[in-house]
Amino acid sequence: MTAKTQYKLTTSDLETLLALVRGGTLADAGERLGVDSSTVFRNLQRMERGLGQTLFERTRNGYLAGDTALELARHAERLESEIEAARSLLQASPEQVSGQVRITTTDTLLHGLVAPALRTLHERHPQLRFDLQAANQPANLSRRDADIAVRATRKPPEHLVGRNLGPIRVALFACRKSRLRSLDDALAKQSPWIAPDDALPDHPSVVWRRKHFPKLVPSYQVDSILSAAECAALGLGVAVLPLFLAAPRSDLRQISPEIAECTTELWLLAHPESRHLRRISTVLQHLAEQIRLQ
Repeated sequence: MTAKTQYKLTTSDLETLLALVRGGTLADAGERLGVDSSTVFRNLQRMERGLGQTLFERTRNGYLAGDTALELARHAERLESEIEAARSLLQASPEQVSGQVRITTTDTLLHGLVAPALRTLHERHPQLRFDLQAANQPANLSRRDADIAVRATRKPPEHLVGRNLGPIRVALFACRKSRLRSLDDALAKQSPWIAPDDALPDHPSVVWRRKHFPKLVPSYQVDSILSAAECAALGLGVAVLPLFLAAPRSDLRQISPEIAECTTELWLLAHPESRHLRRISTVLQHLAEQIRLQ
């Protein structure tokens, strides 16, 4: 206890601890801080000696934060947010918003909804920069791998805050030149099926097809819904696609009613500690205004 009362944590200590909590390894933490891994190791040793306790469990996969480290990291996040908020007050042009905002989403949502909405925002705030990450697996907002997530989900993570942008409705689509007119028509003619089975085995469209048509095996497996749309447009087969992506296209035709079982919700998500930062709140508000699914 004597060591704990004598040791005084610095902002540098908190930055190191937060980087290691987010990164999980010395190398990753060093990259986030702009130092080498040995510097991170020495700083951690100094903190643990000064505090008289172990902050991280050393494992084969990296450094696992203990309860004290996680609690200190929460304080570090609040400090980080306050510093960044203070810096935003010093911008040369108060009406302009600047800085980098990292947005994680899927390629389907990026091309169909997010990118079109960002164009007008960049025209309004040209000093804003965007790091757009398109992947099926969401980036970890708690580790600040991204600032904002735009995701299709029926149950967003409880530790994030966000806004429901509306339902993502889907239907079966075929190439505009195809003679198919309905789902029954596609099944009767054994039309090739295009689906993301291996890439997205839990996708609602995959679960629905396997439930109702268990013997139907896709002729084409793709790694995203956007790829399924492109293949369907080329006439390779039929695919279950979101209406926001497929309905406006002149090379695709809807051949079934909306499939209610496949409906999900579109969520705009952020970390509670960073959502009030000016650059992030500006993007959140703009996306919420521009992207509205009915």
